[in-house]
This record gives sequence, C-alpha cells and structure tokens, in this order.
Amino acid sequence: MAELTYFVHQSLDGYIEGPNGEFDWPVMGPELSEDSRALGERADAFLYGRVVWDMMSGFWPEAEKHSDDPHDLAFAPMWREKPKVVVSRTLDKADWNTRVVDGVDKVAELKAAGEELVLFGGSALAADLTRHGLVDEYRVFVHPVVLGGGRPAFPASVGRLGLELVESRVFDSQATLLRYRRA
Repeated sequence: MAELTYFVHQSLDGYIEGPNGEFDWPVMGPELSEDSRALGERADAFLYGRVVWDMMSGFWPEAEKHSDDPHDLAFAPMWREKPKVVVSRTLDKADWNTRVVDGVDKVAELKAAGEELVLFGGSALAADLTRHGLVDEYRVFVHPVVLGGGRPAFPASVGRLGLELVESRVFDSQATLLRYRRA
C-alpha cells in the first residue's frame, strides 16, 4: 500500500498558525526548500483539507506575481502541475489539476490504489486521517518562534499516539525536522 505523509510547519509552542490565523513565520531557507521540493516530487498527489486548499489555491497559481522568494519561485510550477486532492464535503470542484473527495474513506481508497500522498498542513484533516490510521509518516518542522496561541498542530481529538522517531535534522540553522513513523 502507498503511504501518506503529513508535512507540517509548527511553532516551538506547537501551533500551525498564530492567534489571528497568521502563517507568516515559517523560515523557508534553501535546505528546507529543497527538502520540501524533493518530497513533493516523490508524491503522486498533494492532499489538502478545504481551509488549507483555499489558502494554497489563492497563492500558488500566480505565486510569481506576488513573491520573489526563491522557494516560492521553485515550488510554484510543481504545485501547478502536481495532481491535488481536496477532502471536503462542501466543495464541488476545484481547478489546477484537482480532485475533490468527500471523506477519509476516499483517501484510504487512493492509498490502497497505490497513490503516494503528501498532506500539507491542515490539522483537522490530519487528526481525522490519524484517527483512521491513514498517516504513515509525520514530518514536523519546528520553527524558532513562539506564537502564544492559535491552531495546534495536533488537536486533542487525535488522542494519544505512539510514534517512532526515525530522523531529526536542522535545516538552514533555523527549522528542526522531527520525522516520525507510526509505532
């Protein structure tokens, strides 16, 4: 069976966005940028929940018009070309080579059919997928910032989860990767 990887940026105090929804704090230096591109290249499809999809589809289609950041310029063409899957019960269709599915059972079917998936952010969907035993690897990037509140990377609904640390690494003297597999 194919694997599903949860790729998430979090603050030192465990949040994926600040108290007011801010996501302007992850540091995407050259090493971290290359690592995320390499993971993206290996994936058959990018996976999103509705909220993260709205954010991603509002930026990546025309990223070059809004940013001159080297990471953004390198990742944008891959994002546009890569097949994408959005899990949503309210979205009917989406542009940019995107399928919409209505639940985690459909994600399980994609994995069973051999699709390697990378879930970029989205703690609610990650929690749901975790509860159903569908996440195989957690790639948590801890950034040197304390947000003091916001949306947690792992909501309480996940419950207790035993994991095995398979890699830790510092990128660009800034972000620390903690890569875990299900125990």
